[in-house]
Amino acid sequence: MSIHDAEKLIRDVPDFPKPGIVFKDIAPLLADGKAWRVVTEAMIAEVSACKPEKLAGIESRGFLFAAPLAYEMGRGLVLIRKPGKLPWKVVREEYALEYGTDTIEMHVDAVAPGERVVIVDDVLATGGTAAAAKRLIEKAGGVVVGFAFMVELGFLGGRARLGDVPVASIYRYD
Repeated sequence: MSIHDAEKLIRDVPDFPKPGIVFKDIAPLLADGKAWRVVTEAMIAEVSACKPEKLAGIESRGFLFAAPLAYEMGRGLVLIRKPGKLPWKVVREEYALEYGTDTIEMHVDAVAPGERVVIVDDVLATGGTAAAAKRLIEKAGGVVVGFAFMVELGFLGGRARLGDVPVASIYRYD
C-alpha cells in the first residue's frame, strides 16, 4: 500500500462537530493495518532527522502515533495528558482556546533537562495545543526538536504558532 492509497481511507464528515466544518476522520485509516503501518513508517522517516531521545504524545489520539514511533525507533514515550489523569507529580501548562482555556500536564520527571523531544499528535489545526505542549516540555527543561502530525489543516495556520521548530505532516489540506 502506498502513502497515497492510505490517504484515500481518511473520510470527510461534513458538518461535524458543527455546521460548516468538514471533519477529517482517520478511524478508517487506523482500522487498516497496512495503511497505519505506511503512515507510521512515513512519520518515522520524517522525525528521524531530528534525532529525538523521546517522543511526546498529546492525549489522546497523539498516543496512537507517538507510541508506535517510540517503539519502532527505540525511544522513550512521554504522555501529555488532560488534568487529573496522571498519578504522580506533574508540570502543567494552561493555554487559550477560542472560548476559554484548557490545561495539559505531564510527569515532572518525564523529560530530563536537555533531552531532545519530538511532539506527536494526529492533527495540527490551530496549533494551540501543540504550542502549549512545546512550552510544557521546555518548562521541564527538555528541548523540542520537532513536531509530527498525520494530518495538517494548513488553512487554519497552526504551523505559524510553533516557532522555528521543524514540522512534519504526512497529509496537508490547504
